[in-house]
Amino acid sequence: MQLIISVLIGVIALFHLYILWFEMFAWETRGRKVFRNFPKELFPKTKTMAANQGLYNGFLAAGLLWTFLITDTTWKTNISYFFLGCVAVAGIFGAFTASKKIFYVQALPALITIFLLSI
Repeated sequence: MQLIISVLIGVIALFHLYILWFEMFAWETRGRKVFRNFPKELFPKTKTMAANQGLYNGFLAAGLLWTFLITDTTWKTNISYFFLGCVAVAGIFGAFTASKKIFYVQALPALITIFLLSI
């Protein structure tokens, strides 16, 4: 079970590193492909805002990756709960405010991993 949890945490962390990359460095190229419904003329105007959001996604990824360096099981579990909880809340908020798809790609994997951690 621990292997499955570690793989899920790794995948979620990599996903957030991907978000960091396209929001901070490829907003006007890859960002346009990800957010097709967003008006094209707003991409240059929102580049700084997107970079800020990308940075926050990087913090989530860093926290999740940090769990791989923690040897104490209790501490590792608690830090995992915290950062997975942050990801889940961000995904739920995004689903309500931006797109329901965000729930499935961000919140649901975190919630599944939280569930697996708790059994």
